[in-house]
Amino acid sequence: MEYFIQYLLLGSFAGLVAGLLGVGGGLIIVPVLVWLFSQQGINNEIIVHLAVGTSLSTIIFTSISSVRAHHCHGAVQWPIFFSITPGIIAGALIGAWIARYMPTKVLSGFFGIFEIIVAFQMGFAIKPHAARSLPGRWLVTIAGTMIGCISAIVGIGGGTMTVPYLVWCNVAMRQAVATSAAVGLPIAIAGTAGFVWTGWQQASMPEKSLGFIMPDAFIGIVLASVLFAPLGAKMAHQVPPILLKRIFSVFLLILGLRMLFT
Repeated sequence: MEYFIQYLLLGSFAGLVAGLLGVGGGLIIVPVLVWLFSQQGINNEIIVHLAVGTSLSTIIFTSISSVRAHHCHGAVQWPIFFSITPGIIAGALIGAWIARYMPTKVLSGFFGIFEIIVAFQMGFAIKPHAARSLPGRWLVTIAGTMIGCISAIVGIGGGTMTVPYLVWCNVAMRQAVATSAAVGLPIAIAGTAGFVWTGWQQASMPEKSLGFIMPDAFIGIVLASVLFAPLGAKMAHQVPPILLKRIFSVFLLILGLRMLFT
């Protein structure tokens, strides 16, 4: 029960930040789960894999809620979604397979470097400029594969990569964000399936795990994040977003350094 309460608190914070800043909770969920799992004495060789897989599983439900909201406003570009999704699914499955063979220190370091890059991108408000139109199907598939692969390895919905890519391809920011939210769903589903499958092939797993998914952590995080995301969205209209993003970027930097050097 003690750890379930901590999962609820983590989900509350992740949901609040997601609603407040429009960023996925995976960048928070993974490092905090690594710490919580370490307190439970889980084998260090699989601890980051469990955190990443569990994070992806929670994104399934948060993505559904987000996509519905964006679709109601007519912002999701469904032709782009259907064009990029085959690559996204393939990439997410490949990413889960690659992560299975990455040692804990390597996976933790990869996540840390990625999070530090995102922290600098957010802190300095680095945004791409529209430089081209959306390419043909094969190039979109390749881009989707890369986005899906990296997203699955670090346990996120891919918005930190999908949005800049779509903006670079001359998609309006509002539509890029909405379409990215939709793309996060196949990333989460395929990535979760991959981590469940590869986790079943791993020895010395916790008894209650479902592959590389911890069901109690999944339930606690989803329940709380779904409740607190709307509160964060409401607060977003009352607090300066630039200040919040800079503060949050420092927080991400700390988490990234911890994952990199711990």
